[in-house]
Parts: sequence; structure tokens; C-alpha cells
Amino acid sequence: MTWEALVELARELPEVVEDLWYGTPGLKVRGKGFCRLKEDGKTVVFRLATVDEQEYLVDAQPRIYYITDHYRGYPAVLARLAALRPGEARVRLEEGWRRMAPKKLVTKPTAPRPAR
Repeated sequence: MTWEALVELARELPEVVEDLWYGTPGLKVRGKGFCRLKEDGKTVVFRLATVDEQEYLVDAQPRIYYITDHYRGYPAVLARLAALRPGEARVRLEEGWRRMAPKKLVTKPTAPRPAR
């Protein structure tokens, strides 16, 4: 997975834009960030619902997910782009988008996603 491929997947969701977030490229919905590229260009940060979800992902899929002390106790997880696959990326993007998008946008009917 590359950042460009991740952006393409994210744009399947309504009103997603690429913008700067903490000085690096990020994905936002109506001004609220839910995923960003880390400064190393090889890692992304996904917003999560809970710290429990963070712990679960790191334990279940350590090849993909990890955290640093900076993210300990904060509902986010780091993902290695090289290990991330499209299906898993879609899940993380959609869940982050749902958390940050306004309720009216989340419940608005959308066109079916293109087949991949």
C-alpha cells in the first residue's frame, strides 16, 4: 500500500479531502482528520474509537499495527503502509470516517462503491 493508494480508497467515502494535518498529508471529512501520513512516509496514523481497540489491533496484527509512547493511551494506531492491504485499509478508513463525519453525512444514502 502507498499513501496515494490509501487516498484513492478514502475518496470512495463522501466528502473526503486530502489536506495537511500536523504538517503532513492527512485525510479529513468536513475539516476533521481521521488518518494521516507520518513524517517517515512509511507509516500512517488511524483514529480509533477506543484505546481497547488500539490494544486489540496491536496484539492481533503486530505485522501491520503498532504504537509508540506518544500514542499510548490515545485512541489511535500506527500502521505500516508496506504491510497494509486494501481490505484492511478500507475498514480502518471507513471506521475513522464514521467517527469524524457529521451524523447526517454518515446516515445519508450513498451510491454503491465501485467493485475492486
